[in-house]
Amino acid sequence: MKKTLFCTLSLCMCLILPAQNENKEHLTELAKAYKNYMFLNDGPKDLYKQLRSGTDENLRQATEFIIQTISTKNKLLSSTYLSRPDNRVLKQVYIIRELNLNLRKENATDNHTLIDSLQTAQVPVYEMLDNYYDMLFTSVGNKNKPFNMSKTNLALNSYGLKDDTEKGILVLQAMHLCGTLIWGYMNVVQPPNTQKAYDFIKKYPSINGAPYYQYTDFFFNDFEMVISTDKGPQSYKSFYLNKLYELLLSHLICLKREGGSKKETEHLLLSSILRENKLYKYTEYKELLEDIFQEVKKE
Repeated sequence: MKKTLFCTLSLCMCLILPAQNENKEHLTELAKAYKNYMFLNDGPKDLYKQLRSGTDENLRQATEFIIQTISTKNKLLSSTYLSRPDNRVLKQVYIIRELNLNLRKENATDNHTLIDSLQTAQVPVYEMLDNYYDMLFTSVGNKNKPFNMSKTNLALNSYGLKDDTEKGILVLQAMHLCGTLIWGYMNVVQPPNTQKAYDFIKKYPSINGAPYYQYTDFFFNDFEMVISTDKGPQSYKSFYLNKLYELLLSHLICLKREGGSKKETEHLLLSSILRENKLYKYTEYKELLEDIFQEVKKE
């Protein structure tokens, strides 16, 4: 009996270990593809076929996501990819991103060793979800040229998101992309090129069927995570809400300089988090915002 049990266990180990090593190899290949083709260029014609061939069913969803992130003809803004993956897939995508960063180092950690450590690490779910939507919207910015999300409606209740924090993460990552597209026009060139910036703003997505700025459900509990690799853990809301306030203020400037109506300006001021003074503690623009609303009260 004992001998039979030992033989059975040995056979199981012989089957499991090669499969585990094969999964590690596939995760590494996905990370290499992401590293090499995450920017403007598409990969070789047979790359996607190679990545799909022989893919373990357990890794199929993560594989398809990575293929989308490196393709110019992608479906990232469809509900298929905007929908929240389960935690297993989120962890796989997180590992792929970390492997991609590791592959960029001269004295890199052995990839299989890194995978082992990451698979057992307790990574917070919000951090993994942020990583997923960061990768998704970064790829939209890199691959979908010319940028135009004006026909995209982020229908948050359709994506299986579990709470306001998860919905907020998706929105903040989407708008972080949108903010980066106009940052140079508003902060580098002098005077600011508000015409170019405003052209981009007109191509921003709607959220729940309304203009992006009307989404204000950012009162979820703050949390910390590493956002910049050169810094330690940071307040999530202080980083991303500050970016959103910066975008909204740029939008306000564009309206004033590019002939926006008084009604449009008032709508932006009063329908967005620009008026939410309880959130001002998360932005470096607190004093400016208070001054703006003091002026509004005088009018």
